[in-house]
Amino acid sequence: EFAIMMTSKAKEIGMVNTNFANSSGINDPDNYSTVRDIMLMSNYLIKEHPKYYEWFSEKEFTWDRTGGDPITQGNRNPLLYKNVGADGIKTGYLAVERYSLASSVMRKGRRLVAVGSGFENKGERSRQSLKLLTYGLTNFDLIEISQKEKPFSNVEVWLGKTNTVKVYTKENIFKTIKKGQKKKLKAKITYDGPVEAPVKKDQVIAKLMIIYDDEQIGEYDLLALNEVKKVNIFSRLIKSLNYLIWGDV
Repeated sequence: EFAIMMTSKAKEIGMVNTNFANSSGINDPDNYSTVRDIMLMSNYLIKEHPKYYEWFSEKEFTWDRTGGDPITQGNRNPLLYKNVGADGIKTGYLAVERYSLASSVMRKGRRLVAVGSGFENKGERSRQSLKLLTYGLTNFDLIEISQKEKPFSNVEVWLGKTNTVKVYTKENIFKTIKKGQKKKLKAKITYDGPVEAPVKKDQVIAKLMIIYDDEQIGEYDLLALNEVKKVNIFSRLIKSLNYLIWGDV
């Protein structure tokens, strides 16, 4: 039953190529996953359970036991001892897949996750995982697009007490792109506008499209930061006449 719950949770977070046949993950051919799915799981762990994730950076843990001396268990993640900023995540070994490692570093506010499997020995696991992280750090840039619940831009309003309303995104938006290619990254706002008043606070009124190298790589809701009330009937009449005569909203 626990394995069924694990598999269900895995599917929920996008791990479509993962299955659990028992709770230990050992000695059953129906236990399987992929490096991509382990990456998704690692990312979920870090974002959704930051307090638990702190445990993965501990280099050792000591606990008492009944009838014997305290036991100290060292963390087997080799990257924790290399002074490269690694703070997780987890080693693995099975006879079939050999040595594996999901690792992560935090560098200047930017986090990278690397997952590797099939290494013949512990040394190769350590070297190749470090290469993966170094490659990501040196060849890609993290670009901030939007800060959560902060004004992002203005959208035009028709027949409102103000002519525009500030919009925001519900989440922080970052994109990772190849180093030196920032000019290829564009943000485009689309909406049927101007948006007719009244506008409610937190109302979805536009879309934010993220385009990289002429390809759309993200779409997000843009919400009204504040309400905009409709002007009175006299003002609406004047605005409508101005629009008919001058085309000026």
